[in-house]
Amino acid sequence: MAAEKMALAKALNSSLRKALETDPKVLVMGEDVGRLGGVFRITDGLQKDFGEDRVIDTPLAESGIIGTAIGLALRGYRPVTEIQFDGFVFPAYDQIVTQLAKMHARSLGTVKLPVVIRIPYGGGIGAVEHHSESPEALFAHVAGLKIVTPADPADAYWMLQQAIQCDDPVIFFEPKARYWDKGEVDPAGIPGPLHAAKVVRAGGDLTLAAYGPTVKTALAAAAAAAEEDGTSIEVIDLRSVSPIDFDTLQRSVEKTGRLVVAHEAPVFFGSGAEVAARITERCFYHLQAPVLRVGGFHAPYPPARLEEEYLPGLDRVLDCVDRALAY
Repeated sequence: MAAEKMALAKALNSSLRKALETDPKVLVMGEDVGRLGGVFRITDGLQKDFGEDRVIDTPLAESGIIGTAIGLALRGYRPVTEIQFDGFVFPAYDQIVTQLAKMHARSLGTVKLPVVIRIPYGGGIGAVEHHSESPEALFAHVAGLKIVTPADPADAYWMLQQAIQCDDPVIFFEPKARYWDKGEVDPAGIPGPLHAAKVVRAGGDLTLAAYGPTVKTALAAAAAAAEEDGTSIEVIDLRSVSPIDFDTLQRSVEKTGRLVVAHEAPVFFGSGAEVAARITERCFYHLQAPVLRVGGFHAPYPPARLEEEYLPGLDRVLDCVDRALAY
């Protein structure tokens, strides 16, 4: 297959289709994923082509979805579950953190749980309450779970393939505000490691780390800084929240001497705090300024008309960059 320009949502659909074609043990399940094709149409056409026993419409019960997926995984299947919106995952939190995350360790490694939990997350679409959360840190704190999030269509395609092939449970956060962003996808390409960060813009004055929906904002900030005053910002897409590729970050920070971490989730106890602490330990003698963080506020996600004030947009990211450069 030749490379094709497609939206991130289409890349996910193509990835699921490829997984279903390749492995008869792969199942897709969730609320309205079948006939409707999902709220965001990520699973559009899959039930029609693969049948109701492979693409399964479930009851409106997230705990039941994950509990059923655990049982299927124990029987040798590879279920890919969909949680309709980020804020709906919490009824399933018990199943995820007390069962899914712990069964491999509880069985001394004899039980594998290849379950993927797809969760559209983040803001930027003007949604109502409980539809714009960024709960990645709540799951990253739990040992036994892998947490990844793509920022572009190519990564969406390949990272979902790799998550489905993984024998460990993977929570796959999809930046819903980027579903319609387009990019090149080469189904014949060779992907890098699932949990490896990547440098998406080279620079020498400061490292700006982001993931998921914030990568696009970080790239815009780097372009604006270069145009305004020639500041050279290196942008790193972390891609994985657990585990985190600290080696790639360290190499960048040893070169630039400064680090800003951006994410939509609240800064307080967010994943950026772990990045800041680890890089401070590993790069203490290279840092020319403290590691700074920019993200959401420590408050419930606001109504849609106020979300632009809550999310870390271009101006707030550039302000944080200026503070880091001022030291």
